[in-house]
Amino acid sequence: MESKYQVLRKLRVKNKDFSYYSLKEIDKDNKISKLPISIRVILESLIRNFDGKTVREEDIENLINWNPKKSSDSEIPFTVSRVLMQDFTGVPAVVDLAAMRDKVRDMKKNPEIINPLVPVDLVIDHSVQVDFFGTAESFQENQDKEFERNSERYRFLKWAQKAFKNMRIVPPSVGIVHQVNLEYLGQIVMTKQEGGKNIAYFDSLVGTDSHTTMINGLGIVGWGVGGIEAEAAMLGQPVTFKTPEVVGVNLTGKLKSGVTATDLVLTLTELLRKHDVVGKFVEFFGNGISSLALPDRATLSNMCPEYGATMALFPVDNETLNYLRITGRSEEHIELVEKYLKEQGLFGVEAAASFSEVIDLNLSNVKPSVSGPKLPQQRVDLENIGNSFMKFMEESGEQSETGNRQKQVLLKSAETIIHGKRETLMDGDVVIAAITSCTNTSNPRVMVGAGLLAKKAVELGLKVNPKVKTSLAPGSRVVTEYLEKSGLQDYLNKLGFYLAGYGCTTCIGNSGPLDEGIEKAILENKLNTVAVLSGNRNFEARIHRDVRANYLMSPPLVVAFALAGKITIDLNNEPLGMSTSGKKVYLKDIWPSEDEISAVINRSLDRNMFIEKYSNLDVYNKKWESLEAPEGEIYDWDSKSTYIRRVPFFDTFNPKQVIEVKQIKDARPLLVMGDSVTTDHISPAGAIGKDSPAGKYLIANGIEPKDFNSYGSRRGNHEVMMRGTFANNRIRNLMVEKEGGFTRHYPDGKETTVYDGAVQYMKENVPMVVFAGIEYGTGSSRDWAAKGPLLLGVKAVVAKSYERIHRSNLVGMGVLPLEFNEGDAKSLDIDHTKPVTINVEGPMKPMGKAEMEFTDRAGKKSKTGLTVRLDTPVEVEYFQSGGILNFVLKRFVS
Repeated sequence: MESKYQVLRKLRVKNKDFSYYSLKEIDKDNKISKLPISIRVILESLIRNFDGKTVREEDIENLINWNPKKSSDSEIPFTVSRVLMQDFTGVPAVVDLAAMRDKVRDMKKNPEIINPLVPVDLVIDHSVQVDFFGTAESFQENQDKEFERNSERYRFLKWAQKAFKNMRIVPPSVGIVHQVNLEYLGQIVMTKQEGGKNIAYFDSLVGTDSHTTMINGLGIVGWGVGGIEAEAAMLGQPVTFKTPEVVGVNLTGKLKSGVTATDLVLTLTELLRKHDVVGKFVEFFGNGISSLALPDRATLSNMCPEYGATMALFPVDNETLNYLRITGRSEEHIELVEKYLKEQGLFGVEAAASFSEVIDLNLSNVKPSVSGPKLPQQRVDLENIGNSFMKFMEESGEQSETGNRQKQVLLKSAETIIHGKRETLMDGDVVIAAITSCTNTSNPRVMVGAGLLAKKAVELGLKVNPKVKTSLAPGSRVVTEYLEKSGLQDYLNKLGFYLAGYGCTTCIGNSGPLDEGIEKAILENKLNTVAVLSGNRNFEARIHRDVRANYLMSPPLVVAFALAGKITIDLNNEPLGMSTSGKKVYLKDIWPSEDEISAVINRSLDRNMFIEKYSNLDVYNKKWESLEAPEGEIYDWDSKSTYIRRVPFFDTFNPKQVIEVKQIKDARPLLVMGDSVTTDHISPAGAIGKDSPAGKYLIANGIEPKDFNSYGSRRGNHEVMMRGTFANNRIRNLMVEKEGGFTRHYPDGKETTVYDGAVQYMKENVPMVVFAGIEYGTGSSRDWAAKGPLLLGVKAVVAKSYERIHRSNLVGMGVLPLEFNEGDAKSLDIDHTKPVTINVEGPMKPMGKAEMEFTDRAGKKSKTGLTVRLDTPVEVEYFQSGGILNFVLKRFVS
């Protein structure tokens, strides 16, 4: 079937013809030319994938008639060009695909019908931990430990690469997924053979990591989704969402000397959080864009999840083409990108688009900044970081009353032994300093800046405090190349910032253990120590379970605070230390100038580095090369494995079943939580405690605590993951008096772990619900934040509001997301010791109505209205199928 909007035109590049679906040719009344860039890219996808059923002409027309000032409930079926995964989220997705193949075989059909229908790239970057640091051997030792822990998972991924078509695995130790995407995988314009023609079309993607948005800096439309949605996308399902509002951010001016892209992105995060861009598209425009190098733009797009938007897109201009050139893309491809974007009317930074809202940001007003101690949007001026920590201490109850009843923060201290020497550890001491994460470790200006600051510090005789665990985990091997070529790596080494690995380490909790003396002092004395990192996430208990305060900052500032050794310092007015000549050394004395940074970049970074580093990705890791993997279309599950287990999601699959929820009767609250509960609180992440339900399970299966590895590495084992759901040691369930993964079982009122309580309720055939406040599920896209509650027997979540990705993941797993129409569990004074009943108005439909019957604390029976957050007709279909995976499986077997 063809549409009147499918108008093919040709362009020629290097004696080769390409056909494309022209937006200009169908723009008869100049509506399309006024649409935001993101809307036009999605419009091209709808036109190209029109089939009259999944994509209809009315879908195309709804988008052409997009109204910036009027929200729309129209559903967009967006078919992406490719899917991106990292190994933490990729492994369970591949486990699901393998289990699907088993089910198809059991139904006497061909298992190979389960196969990705669009290209899938899976980058292994989330498994390396900083077990070893501060020596030249750290990198190799961490890599050896990584393979010792993860060989079983890696064998499974090597099997998948052979078993599934359209799946490419990028081995460990190449780089962070988002940087590999930026430097190598991202195309801007893709091509394929279709109907005897070379079709050119926009590159677009979804990724199983919320920071997939980093690619928006390259002008590519893409965002993070849960592994559940990504699996459906790779199996040919469109990504469906409501027609978005698009917020324009007008960048003007230029950053002052000494202000970094990190300072800018932390400022932007604070600004856009206050403007509430949650669930909206963001597009940058204005004359300030031209002053930002491509890596700076990528930094701004990277932290899109932290300010809550779905996407944060930059236009494609000459700076974009220059970046393609220096990162080793071919001249033919660069010419194709330029010609295609110009033909589609999308080249350059001049915005003629209409936006739902415009927010202005003058770059010259940005100040040196940090964010913390708990949230990325908690930006403070650099000189106020000490006050920020003191406020954190005060709010934590670390205070006493003086005679005049004024509150005074008391900093506790403890004696400990570190490296054989007696040291005093205090509240506010920095115990982790990590140059890590996709946000900054791929930006040459801040990485060279960190190296130059280290050089000046070493030359003046400054040293890093021995209490600080230092690490360097670059975004790609190219970073090491230019740091070594410039000689700056030597100075970073002298301060302890040796290469620890190529991957997402400290930012996702793979910070590794602290010195035993430090950990003992922290735990025994309840010290509030600090981590400083160049990452994008600093949620409670994320970086290290025993480090309570965490601050985000630029790589040069990470080095500076490692030298200072404490957070309670005003770096503008207090010295970092003493030089060998006895003089006080201030931050301004060692801060590199813009000219110094530019000079190093110009002489140390070139195109050949990228070409060489990405020419053969398999050669960097001999262990990966030599790793033997099984073969065949069906995976041979090992019943004794504690890493890879066949999931039970398809055990009761019935292609004819249609789920219609009318009532959830006499459900027990499993947890009652407040606002801003993150997916880190919900989903298993970080280290596995030996006394936790997951730890006990592993011990019962013969695994010693030293070999537990992390929750992330065991995402392919549902037995571990369901036991770790709601088990974060900083989660606050208002049903109990202490922090951690605990609840009470009713009617007996016995305190127990969330897992054990859920198991008991399931044995009693009692349905469960979870209560929460605003922004439930904020943070990373974690599929197990939805899979875990499903396996624990949670039938519904009732919250005041949701973060976009998590709500869709709940739908994708068949857990009903409900929203309070008025108030929440606290303001309604719900008695969580009593059961609740939820009645859903039928038949199920988008944004349907429901009502909850409950008892308040005074013993009065009450009712409150709820909204069923199945936002689109497709989401209703997903839910009624038992989730998106069952929906897709129905399609394949039919």
